[in-house]
Amino acid sequence: MWRYLKRVLIGKPLKTLDEGQAHLTKFKALALLSSDALSSVAYGTEQITTVLVTLSAAALWYSLPIAAVVLILLLAITLSYRQIIHAYPSGGGAYVVATKNWGDNGGLIAGGSLLVDYMLTVAVSTTSGTEAITSAIPALYKYSVPISLLIVLAIMLLNLRGMSESANFLTIPVYFFVVMISVMIIWGLINIVTGHVAYHAPADYGHPVAGMSLVLLIRAFSAGSASLTGVEAISNAVPNFNAPKEKNAASTLTIMSLILAAFFAGITFMSFYFGIIPNPRATVLSQIAATVFGGHGVGFYLLQLATAMILAVAANTGFSAFPILAYNMAKDKFLPHAFMDRGDRLGYSNGIISLAVGAMILIVIFHGQTNLLIPLYAVGVFVPFTLSQSGMIIHWFRERDGIWLGKAAINLVGALISLALVVFLFWQHFSNVWPYLIIMPVLLLLFHNIHSHYQKVGKQLRVAEKTKVQLHDYDGATVIVLVGNVTQVTRGAINYARSIGDYVIAMHVSFDENPGKEHKTANEFKAEYPDVRFVDIHSSYRSIATPTLRFVDVIAKRAEAKNYSTTVLVPQFVPKHPWQLALHNQTALRLRTLLNSRQNIIVSTYNYHLHE
Repeated sequence: MWRYLKRVLIGKPLKTLDEGQAHLTKFKALALLSSDALSSVAYGTEQITTVLVTLSAAALWYSLPIAAVVLILLLAITLSYRQIIHAYPSGGGAYVVATKNWGDNGGLIAGGSLLVDYMLTVAVSTTSGTEAITSAIPALYKYSVPISLLIVLAIMLLNLRGMSESANFLTIPVYFFVVMISVMIIWGLINIVTGHVAYHAPADYGHPVAGMSLVLLIRAFSAGSASLTGVEAISNAVPNFNAPKEKNAASTLTIMSLILAAFFAGITFMSFYFGIIPNPRATVLSQIAATVFGGHGVGFYLLQLATAMILAVAANTGFSAFPILAYNMAKDKFLPHAFMDRGDRLGYSNGIISLAVGAMILIVIFHGQTNLLIPLYAVGVFVPFTLSQSGMIIHWFRERDGIWLGKAAINLVGALISLALVVFLFWQHFSNVWPYLIIMPVLLLLFHNIHSHYQKVGKQLRVAEKTKVQLHDYDGATVIVLVGNVTQVTRGAINYARSIGDYVIAMHVSFDENPGKEHKTANEFKAEYPDVRFVDIHSSYRSIATPTLRFVDVIAKRAEAKNYSTTVLVPQFVPKHPWQLALHNQTALRLRTLLNSRQNIIVSTYNYHLHE
């Protein structure tokens, strides 16, 4: 049944040779990988004005120069990530760049930051989309957490179906949002030029405002820089593009950045020109839409719908980038190799599922109110920005390719602005970002422990080229058959044990509860197999595991003295239908797990398949 349900939810498996069909065109990639970045214009300007208005409404004109600096940072980041795409086309973005140029720890800090940040992306985007839904239907407010969890599950299933299919779905909300914002900005500018909308700015541009400080400006800038989240996603997912991969990825990044810059600049300008004041009951974007479209008409509601849709699906950027990043880290042996496995639809399913689980845990812990995590979210973005762009400076000084000094200068600008933002976030928002100082050392310890484990395993399993492998020659084999009752399973197991062993022992554990039954079991076995030694071990504490392990240890030691191998044969029956396993205890599984801890024995399973 699970197989059919999986087929319905995820689709039929794809052949490995079909991988090329699952790659992305620029049109689909823009929808799949830019939803997070483009959706941020819905709240980027509002974050700036919310900080400035704490001083006074007259200070809102400062949003224009702050937006200009944000756009400069966007330019530096875009140019830097275009360089990264061409220099490191294997994907992984900041992680790969930092690893190559700053060493393993630099790469792990960047990679760990992004892994956590993608979980925050999914959690924040999903809860933002839920807020848009509950704002439209207030009766659903008390179900915010379940709605958010359902959205995460839906996006997870969508991504498990494959990148191409999820891109097909996302083209609707993403391009609908692009069209609606474009219409709003163009129509708004036409109204301004033609004089249909009056100038309502609380204060003219350049008007001095008493009390304005550098700290407040930087606070507003750091808040507005949230608009740059998700820009790095394309550099992480280069392997998913159609060939030529680097060229198509770089072009998609440029297109996304141009759209993002135009939207952010247009919304910020109109917010200033229309004199929009942040309002807890109406977003800045909705107020601009109401002004441009002349009240709450069709245009207004279409824009609100487009905004709600893109906020809900913005989480998909994390689902696109997280699995590729996890793959690269697993390839370097810093994450479990399971993250390198492809699913039925050729996606990295374990990465997709892990991301969904992590995001859902965050949503539950913070009761769907993940806005408190925004500063931590920003740190997770700008730490990798800083490491990747400073890493590219090292890259250019090492490679000295083309106009490398100019490229390094671009990276230097981006690195300095990003570093300044990280310092400021810790300075001004320490109460919200301090968990980063705990999370990152824990992640680094985890990464290094995983890497150490793989190194030790590889060292122990590796066969040296010039070393002759010494094989142990046994003089015979001892087989211990674990017996519960005398059944068809027991008969098959004993017959198999006889075929492979020189000395066969049947071992049974009896309890105090029914002594008569235990004598009956011994008598039945001896009558059936008089030539096989039967050992009945009494357990006063109803434990099968401990007596079994002690007996096996004794027999194994005796076998070793005779130069015999020791095999423990665990019989079990297999029901016809998988769901029927839940109706039976898992004693065989527990015994195998326990016996696997012994180095000097071989654990084998005899399966007897039931027909009904």
